[in-house]
Amino acid sequence: MADIIYTLEGGTYFNITNKCPCNCAFCIRKKGEAVGSAKRLWFDEEPTIADIKHAIDEYDFSDVESAVFCGYGEPTNALDNLIETAKYIKIRKPDIKLRVNTNGLSDLINGRSTAKEICSVIDIISVSLNEVTSEKYDKITRNIFPGKAFEAMLKFTRDCVKCGNEVHMTVVDVISADEIDKARQICEDLGAKFILRSFERGR
Repeated sequence: MADIIYTLEGGTYFNITNKCPCNCAFCIRKKGEAVGSAKRLWFDEEPTIADIKHAIDEYDFSDVESAVFCGYGEPTNALDNLIETAKYIKIRKPDIKLRVNTNGLSDLINGRSTAKEICSVIDIISVSLNEVTSEKYDKITRNIFPGKAFEAMLKFTRDCVKCGNEVHMTVVDVISADEIDKARQICEDLGAKFILRSFERGR
């Protein structure tokens, strides 16, 4: 079994699925088998909720103040396990602040509006904006929903903001300075906090 919980630069992360509707040009999983403290983040079989709960039970959360759903896959591709895991953590360690790093395509992945479900158990929603137009977004993310993904991602972000949660939008510094400025404006228009991520650091 691959690592379900790992640490990276002092942060605690949950790797709950390897499935993802994107094949981003800059994706960190292209760099190797694992990052941080993990030995391996690729699953031979997708973890069950029992597997995830067992990993949580075995892990020492005594000094953990926050944790992030962000492994070698899109967390909302395992939406039921994401929700159940977040609820389990809140029971075990209610003071831990939970964040999900997501491509924002949960509604397309799951065939329904999902922001309220996610925001009910996750404190911070961090959405990967990646690009500033639908065409450029499809080109860099190489997603399985061409022509639909960009607008769906913006709607999901808007819905999360409406839920009252802390919402971030991120871009990786592989795009131009002009596009970064446009991305910042998109975030402001949606009511989200803009974050510029480093490609070299991978987070």
